[in-house]
Amino acid sequence: MGELPLAALTSALGVVAAVVAFVVGRSAGRRIELEGQQRAKATAEETATRVLEDARREADTLRKGAVVEGREELLQLRESHESELRERRGDVEREEKRVMEREAQLDRARESLEGREQELLRRGSELGRREQASAQREQELERLLGDERRKLEQLAGLSAAEAKAELVRRLEDEALADAANRLREIRESAKRNADREARKIVALAVQRVAAETTAETTVSAVSLPNDEMKGRIIGREGRNIRAFELATGVDVIIDDTPDTVVVSCFDPVRRETARLALEKLVSDGRIHPGRIEEVVAKARKEVDAAIIETGEQAAYEVGVAGLHPELVKLVGRMRWRTSYGQNILAHSKEVAWLAGMMAAELGLDVALAKRGALLHDIGKVLTHEHEGTHVQLGVEVATRYGENPLVVNCIAAHHDDVPHESEVSVLVQAADGISGSRPGARREAFETYVKRLEGLEKIASSYRGVERVFAIQAGREVRVVVTPEQVDDARMTALAEEIARRIESELQYPGQIKVMVIRESRAVDFAR
Repeated sequence: MGELPLAALTSALGVVAAVVAFVVGRSAGRRIELEGQQRAKATAEETATRVLEDARREADTLRKGAVVEGREELLQLRESHESELRERRGDVEREEKRVMEREAQLDRARESLEGREQELLRRGSELGRREQASAQREQELERLLGDERRKLEQLAGLSAAEAKAELVRRLEDEALADAANRLREIRESAKRNADREARKIVALAVQRVAAETTAETTVSAVSLPNDEMKGRIIGREGRNIRAFELATGVDVIIDDTPDTVVVSCFDPVRRETARLALEKLVSDGRIHPGRIEEVVAKARKEVDAAIIETGEQAAYEVGVAGLHPELVKLVGRMRWRTSYGQNILAHSKEVAWLAGMMAAELGLDVALAKRGALLHDIGKVLTHEHEGTHVQLGVEVATRYGENPLVVNCIAAHHDDVPHESEVSVLVQAADGISGSRPGARREAFETYVKRLEGLEKIASSYRGVERVFAIQAGREVRVVVTPEQVDDARMTALAEEIARRIESELQYPGQIKVMVIRESRAVDFAR
């Protein structure tokens, strides 16, 4: 029991000693810590004091520098501001000067306008006076013109409307005269240089071609050895002649003409076939229907062969190669076809030669010119079998057999039915006119000739101022004598052109017709 309290006491003492040691240690630690804090505080205060002093010194330095910089910047700003103020003051002064000058100009302009206004007012008043004077003068002039017009009407016996119409008519006549003079000058100028060369070329071509022209009709004569042969041709009860006419399509005319029988037909090929067959029958002496059919068939073959040979020979003579066989046949058939009494084959060859010569002179395509000229009347051999003009038929057949378009145009344009597309076409037309119009080339019926002359005289006589009309040179020239008082020199040109155009549109004729208008003045007096 006694040991436990001692242990407890010892433990308590130990605890007390520990507490006392802790308290003493803690106090000592606090004192040390306080001392350390005081030292640190003193150090911090010293540092702060030093920092504050440094900061204060640096702030003073910075403040002084800033003040200096601020003063310098202020000085610069003040200088720039003063410079800008000076510039603005100069601008204001200049603007004030301009404004003052503008005001001075405006003042001068206002003074000038006031002066002009006064001048205009003065002129206006003067114009008013002049207008009044002009109105008075116009009234006086109208009165005088009225008096003069009445006097003129009394003297001339015409009213104002009639005088105006007469003046218009005279002006129209003068305008027509001027136009005719101008037209004549243009034509003369165009022909002056062209006529000389054209005459040379045409004359050269005509002189080099002197082909003979034979006139064929619709009948062919067959010579007989004696008149007894006529009876054999007729046959018993006319059977031989009927069989012959039926086989050939011609009319056989047997009359009192000695030793001659006439074969008539509008188709020249059939007429030639019948003539050849009849000559064979007469030569053979055996004439009966069976023999007639045999001989006619043989003659038809011979004529067909002759047609081809003639076409080839014609193409060879004029220098045209490569024709289609059907075109060669048509060219050969031209041998038995005539136009105005002129053989078409001879005419076509003549046109080909003329066109070739002129083309050579002008440096054009000679072969093309000859080809177009040879075929230009090819349609005339088809007019008995087909409908249409020979130009239309010629164009159709040439196109069908693949001819050159320029050759087709030569056919189509040689009567001016369509425009010319090349110089060669114009040459073909000119050569056709030369061949048809040269003396002795064509022959026509007397009735047609007289009818054409009457038509020429009728057309020319229908114009005002025409006194007399003469158709001369077989109707190839018309001379129109006009009254000098009604037709002046300028009107003559227009009158000749009008007559020529009417002749072209109303008459049909070969070649060309020259229209000459003659005007002459005569003075007649008598000595008593």
